[in-house]
Amino acid sequence: MNLSKLLATLFLSNLLVFSVQASEEVKSPNGRYFIDINIESGRPYLVIKNKSIKGELPLQKIRLGLTFQNAQSDEWKLTDRSGVAKHKDDYQMITGKRSHCINEANVRSYTFQSDKNIMNVEVRAYNDGVAFRYVDKDSTPKITGENTAFLIKEGMTRWQQIYDGFGYENFYEKCTDGKALKNRNRIANQWGYPMLLKSDSGIYTLITESNIRRGDCASLLNNKEALDEYKVERGDVRYNKLMPASSPWRVLIIGSLSDIVESTLVTDLAEPSQAKDTDWIKPGAASWVYWAYNHGSKDFKIVKEFIDLAAKMKWPYVLIDWEWDVMQNGGNVEKAVKYAQSLGVKPMLWYNSLTSWKGQGAPGTNRDISDKAYREKEFAWLSSLGVAGVKIDFFKEDGSDIMNYYQDLMECAARNHLLINFHGATVPRGWNRTYPNLMSAEAVYGAEYYNNDTILTRRAAWHNSVLPFTRNVVGSMDYTPGTFTDTQHPHSTSDGHELALSFLFESALQHMPDRPSAYASLPQEVQALLSETPTAWDDTKLLGGEPGESVVMARRKGDTWYIAGINGKDTPQKIAIDLTPLKLKRGDISIYKDKDSEKGLEVIKIAKLHKQYSVNCIERGGFVMKISE
Repeated sequence: MNLSKLLATLFLSNLLVFSVQASEEVKSPNGRYFIDINIESGRPYLVIKNKSIKGELPLQKIRLGLTFQNAQSDEWKLTDRSGVAKHKDDYQMITGKRSHCINEANVRSYTFQSDKNIMNVEVRAYNDGVAFRYVDKDSTPKITGENTAFLIKEGMTRWQQIYDGFGYENFYEKCTDGKALKNRNRIANQWGYPMLLKSDSGIYTLITESNIRRGDCASLLNNKEALDEYKVERGDVRYNKLMPASSPWRVLIIGSLSDIVESTLVTDLAEPSQAKDTDWIKPGAASWVYWAYNHGSKDFKIVKEFIDLAAKMKWPYVLIDWEWDVMQNGGNVEKAVKYAQSLGVKPMLWYNSLTSWKGQGAPGTNRDISDKAYREKEFAWLSSLGVAGVKIDFFKEDGSDIMNYYQDLMECAARNHLLINFHGATVPRGWNRTYPNLMSAEAVYGAEYYNNDTILTRRAAWHNSVLPFTRNVVGSMDYTPGTFTDTQHPHSTSDGHELALSFLFESALQHMPDRPSAYASLPQEVQALLSETPTAWDDTKLLGGEPGESVVMARRKGDTWYIAGINGKDTPQKIAIDLTPLKLKRGDISIYKDKDSEKGLEVIKIAKLHKQYSVNCIERGGFVMKISE
């Protein structure tokens, strides 16, 4: 072979190698980062690299893998890959942080082989993150487990919640390592979604999952084997195979804090709704009897007071909580429902999801909605009675049977035009897109805990300033905000802080928990503000903050922006408000804030719109700014 032919051969060979390597990557549409596939010692890894973001990403490497029945080897080879396809989605939401959602992604599928076992992975690169899932094209031999692991360096700042297996009701503790925390008798080193990471360069990544379908289960994270490897642990040991045809999406939202908070990636990845008739689905605020009395709805006269409160405050709903089936002192549940309807208030009723919980009988167990035949009959009865929705409580674990049960409940409720709210339940995973009658879920250490312990008294302000960056990112959160008075245990947050929470925390059903007398004692202008509280939003913008320190959130309904800010510290601080992202040209401005030198709220009117403001927040204080264009 002469020199020219040799050089040509080497050139083509190098070009071929370069082409194969370059073709592995998938760029995000905006070019901010790209995804690559590496295989190290037979193990495949998904690698995320920067393109235009300055600084180190908090999470750059994810181990991929499945286990199969009777597998002879755990070494994988990349055998095939698809071309890069374009994915674009444009949809409307009834609930949530944004009514009109648009997203696009670049998509590629990879096929790996180990002996006779085949593993298919679909990867999507979005402008605000990365998602991947395993696709099961052949159910034999059976898939018996998942080896996905998020590799997080020791020393990386993170906010992570201990997995409790029931209600996701723990703090998102800030730490820099994966050491186990006190776990309420649960298995050590188990963590629930979402988890927030922060690199030294100030880039964030939030880890969660989306789109759990029938036959599959939810998952959690476990770093017991190695502190820097957070493995995906399925919530159901009865794995057998991926159903239906694919795993849930493993989701990484990446970027600044505003990228994290404003992202709709969890619903972007969920199955679209098939509902044809949704006109009856109306988000709104509700009065709620339980918090003020640490008791249910056994007393008809007290229930009536909260119906009157909803009517006075122009809130569309009242939640009649547990014990409604043994209501007395002047009336029963049918009478309470009719009274509410006579005032234009729509009632909702509480149910227990199971006939027992933690081995103990629970109120309402004589109404067993876990039985399909009974559930169909009961929900039809509620619809005929004029009940608007149900709050269903006390779910256990995250196995496939419970995931199926959630979907059974949402579908049965929809057939009977009932809104639904899950309590003592799993965190949202995009179902509010698939099932638009799903209004909210608890899955949070919320204001209810003022009835149980003094821990919120000590940590509420800090905790409240972490939730907008963690739990509330992934879906509606029924925290029950706005507790101006005390219940069984006192609270240390200010009136301004509590007022702000109703606008800061997104929940399509926003339960107002305090006594009628508490709202009556507020200034008339504050009462008017609470009366108009929107609970589903056209847009959401994060204007500032840092988990555990402060938050400034702007949410828009129609032509009005509501800006809520809270101080998460035990010392006063000046909180800056930059309105530039809202692109306002004019507006009438009112600021509802704590008085500087005495308890209570004041309202300040501002005649001229500026781009920059600041509010002096007292310790654990807060404010709401309303701007009507």
